[in-house]
Amino acid sequence: MKNWLSQHAQSLLLALKRLRQNPFASLLNISVIGIALSLPSGLYVLLNNLENLSRQVSSEPQISLFLSMQATSAEVAQIQVQLKSHPGVRNFQFVPRDQALRELQKAAGISDVVQSLTQNPLPDAFIIHAKNSSAEALQALRDEISTWPSAAHVQLDSLWAQRLDALLRVGKLIILLLAILLSVALVAVTFNTIRLQILTQREEIEVAKLIGATHRFIRRPFLYIGALQGLAGGVVAWAIVAVSIQVLNNGIADLTRLYTINLQLNQLNHSDSLSLMLFSAWLGWLGAWMSVSRHLRQIEPR
Repeated sequence: MKNWLSQHAQSLLLALKRLRQNPFASLLNISVIGIALSLPSGLYVLLNNLENLSRQVSSEPQISLFLSMQATSAEVAQIQVQLKSHPGVRNFQFVPRDQALRELQKAAGISDVVQSLTQNPLPDAFIIHAKNSSAEALQALRDEISTWPSAAHVQLDSLWAQRLDALLRVGKLIILLLAILLSVALVAVTFNTIRLQILTQREEIEVAKLIGATHRFIRRPFLYIGALQGLAGGVVAWAIVAVSIQVLNNGIADLTRLYTINLQLNQLNHSDSLSLMLFSAWLGWLGAWMSVSRHLRQIEPR
């Protein structure tokens, strides 16, 4: 065990030495990895923030039933009876048209406009909460209520949230595809980088094989180079995302003050940050392993 750890420590030190020997090329490769990984990571953070915001804004799904302007008090009472006896309705609230007009005047701050109206343009309405909040059950209840007499319009208030969730799912799929494509590209970049290092150290590898070095021994420093470059690229990607989110938060601060809302984008959490760095290190290791495994077989002592 001690010998195994010593060999890995020597390989790690050799990998760091080779990286220091070519600082410009190493920094360039690390920057390419970091910038490429920052794109899907940043989109992932923005989607998570948008999803959290939609959960805060969207309340319990409800159905709004607007009656026709000609609806009588008897028809209103009949709808109340139907709602009380309906098995899919948990509770409901009746909003008379006069009350709706007063609430509109308070909420919108357009008292002058409301007072200038010759008649109330708002209908009586019911706010309905369903027992089953699934999209299918809500849609079925909405369709049923829309067929009732005196029902002028039935609106499912959570429809926008459902559409937003669908868009978020599509966005996550796009991010996944983008991450896969960029990962393949980064593996190719590391593959080519390690290939160039192998070619420049061809004579050293041939001498090592002549004195009995195994492929595993020769391969190990190159694997550490790939993993270290990938890990450093992950750190760069994390830094790019963190700085970008901070800049956006500074810009959003002015917007939140104007609209008196509490809105702030969250950074990558600890688990996501660790996953990003480990994934980038694995990409670097994979590209190095593929390159070394392919080219070592082609190098034999003369």
